Amino acid sequence: MAELRTLARPYARAALQAATEKKSVQLWADQLAHLALIAREPKIALLVGSASAKPTEQVVGLLTVLGEEVDAPMNNFLQLLADNKRLALLPSIADLFIELKANQEKTIAVTINSAFELDASIENKLTEALTVKLQRDVTVNTYVDQTLLGGVVIRAGDIVIDGSIKGRLAKLAEALSA
Repeated sequence: MAELRTLARPYARAALQAATEKKSVQLWADQLAHLALIAREPKIALLVGSASAKPTEQVVGLLTVLGEEVDAPMNNFLQLLADNKRLALLPSIADLFIELKANQEKTIAVTINSAFELDASIENKLTEALTVKLQRDVTVNTYVDQTLLGGVVIRAGDIVIDGSIKGRLAKLAEALSA
């Protein structure tokens, strides 16, 4: 998995640069997300991973399933990926593009798992605190996870803050068994 991200990173950066220059970052994000979903389908994955299929056939196959026109820069990008036998990286490229876009825009999506439904005021306080702590605009998604017993688990990118009773009990059990 890490290898795919390594291979996809220069393409995602190039895509973001091209999209930024054309002032169409959101359009590229949407198109890459749709193309990534299509590329994950088993039959399409066989097509884009095929050594015998011509690059043009692969791009046409993807765009046919997409069912909508893409602009010339996106078409050129797809053709470049196909020529370099990298179309199978589309899901990784799309994921990295979204991450790079969020970094550029100074935004982050945060997931809060709570044992119980959070009050709007508590959710707002958490959002404000995370905005200050992470120095980014925060988009919060909350979910109820009754297996936590109490407390919350906050995930923001690769940062995890485990304030749940379940997490504390696990740490206690680990400390006692050591």
